[in-house]
Amino acid sequence: MQILSVHNNYQIRGGEDESRESEQRILREMGHQVDVYEDNNERIKEFNALHLAWRTIWSRESHAAIAQRLSEASYDLMHVQNFFPLISPSIYYAAKAAGVPVIQTLRNYRLICPNALFFRDGQVCEDCLGKRIPYPGVLHSCYRENRGASAVVSSMLTVHQAMNTWTDKVDLYIALTNFARQKFIEGGFPAEKIVVKPNFVHPDPGVGEGRGGYALYVGRLSVEKGLDTLLAAWEQLKAPIPLKIVGDGPLADTVKAAAKRLPKVEWLGLKRMAEVHNLMGEAQFLIFPSKWYETFGRVAVEAFAKGTPVIASKIGAISELIDHGRTGYHFTPGDASDLADKVDWVLANPQDLVPMRQAVRTEFETKYTAKENYKQLMKIYQLVLDKRNLVSVSG
Repeated sequence: MQILSVHNNYQIRGGEDESRESEQRILREMGHQVDVYEDNNERIKEFNALHLAWRTIWSRESHAAIAQRLSEASYDLMHVQNFFPLISPSIYYAAKAAGVPVIQTLRNYRLICPNALFFRDGQVCEDCLGKRIPYPGVLHSCYRENRGASAVVSSMLTVHQAMNTWTDKVDLYIALTNFARQKFIEGGFPAEKIVVKPNFVHPDPGVGEGRGGYALYVGRLSVEKGLDTLLAAWEQLKAPIPLKIVGDGPLADTVKAAAKRLPKVEWLGLKRMAEVHNLMGEAQFLIFPSKWYETFGRVAVEAFAKGTPVIASKIGAISELIDHGRTGYHFTPGDASDLADKVDWVLANPQDLVPMRQAVRTEFETKYTAKENYKQLMKIYQLVLDKRNLVSVSG
């Protein structure tokens, strides 16, 4: 099978980059040809505001480039990982003109929320959900805290909704969880066009021993990730366990100050993936305190692979990944006292973590390995190809 993978690189790498690269890697390992068309947000500075706005809505450059690529080889399908902002939805039209099916992975909520997070002013916001014109996102300057930039994103969404781009030009969408799928359905996307396939971890990092005697947070240091809740909880613990924090972001100074103030908190900054996995494997448990609707929760699945249970906020997709009492525990999102209570309970009942470590590893082996993910991805690809062949024959 020959696949054209399309994505727009962000300036800061994240979990979606790891997931996309893992997917491409396993496809190549299984003998498929995966070619890549990409753009990078570093190029944004090359454009003036008006040009960038037009390009976000419809990039002639990307349309022409994709049309040429598709004419030069016999691609079975085009798999779009992310088109925002420089590539634009124009590429869907190039693929349709070439008769190449389009699959879009929904790695964030951009197509139904201007800031892609459903999060504003420190809390969940669904003001734009289901609106043909997402004007609240403009009023609240939801994209980059800039009303003009927010207007551009909202215009892109409005124009392509009016053109029926989302319904007519994409053959199938891949949501990462049932929760995310349901949000897109609420946003007006056709249910029959959205399937669920989770992210996975490849290669398998192997099981750790969980003997480090510490709790671990891994991720972006930002408000929506619940860092304020995490730090507040560590001030309320009855007998604080050491907390190691891995990552960087807007709240780095806040975390640094907390590490100086609280002797049990240690900020490690950014670490290589191998180091992160080692830390996960030796942690007693991982904390996932997000306050927004995560589309997945790759860090939690990496912890599962290492045999480490997860204490997570009961919100969005992450609540779907954690089976309370079996693979970890839920707490009320944004509630530092509830998180502190859950941590205190776990520390008072360490024997419960022993069967949990086996349970989370089994969860990984059952649902989140490369082998299982490849099987699911092939079923999705074949579903789209069979539909195309059926249309071709009937036509």
